[in-house]
Amino acid sequence: MFRMLIRSKPGKPGLISGILNYIYPSDCPLCGNNTDNVKYAPLCIQCWSGIKRYSGPSCRVCGTPFSSEYSDLCAGCRKKPPFFSRAMSFGIYDNALATAINLYKFHGARRLHRQLGKFLLQLEIPRSDGLVQVPLSIKGLRARGFNQSLLLAKVVSDNAKIPLFMDGLVKKKETLPQVGLSGKERVSNLKGAFMAGRDFTGMRLMLIDDVMTTGATANECSKQLLKAGAEDVTVLTLARAGCV
Repeated sequence: MFRMLIRSKPGKPGLISGILNYIYPSDCPLCGNNTDNVKYAPLCIQCWSGIKRYSGPSCRVCGTPFSSEYSDLCAGCRKKPPFFSRAMSFGIYDNALATAINLYKFHGARRLHRQLGKFLLQLEIPRSDGLVQVPLSIKGLRARGFNQSLLLAKVVSDNAKIPLFMDGLVKKKETLPQVGLSGKERVSNLKGAFMAGRDFTGMRLMLIDDVMTTGATANECSKQLLKAGAEDVTVLTLARAGCV
């Protein structure tokens, strides 16, 4: 068995992955096949390889994916432009990408942050003076045990050589979960929830989060960063939910 593992080809499990998979076998939640590389576990290599970057039409400001290629600005951005200058997402919150994010955030697969963070590096990262992650409240951080956006931001920071300001934003009050709330309810829920943790005068910043739905969180965070003196805020997320 060990001889076979040592001779494994690129993209196949190596010695350590093979041993761990042998001792702690698991099934891919998408296809049911055996997990074959610990880096992507519990997803198998084939399902992970199916995660592709979205290349279809989208709003040039907030990144909302369109069903038509004849639009370049959504109704929301026309009516009330957001505080951030642009939002970019790697993919659509669906299928393997959605499963990977949920496993990462809610089911203890913290190790996936390295591979998920690499997706953000495939985006057109603009010139930036620093990165800021969307913060969790103290209660939320204690409950989850880690800030998923911070770990993603660390991957981008380390690879793109951009400073990471971990104290850039603070969530100063508890809010209801955004899931299940309407767009207006999301905005109301987050009002006054964030504050900048330092001065950002004249700086161009990137805000990192995992998923963007209505953009309420990104918009409120960007608003506070601009209040702290930031010249510009670009938002990077793994996935975008919703289609118009």
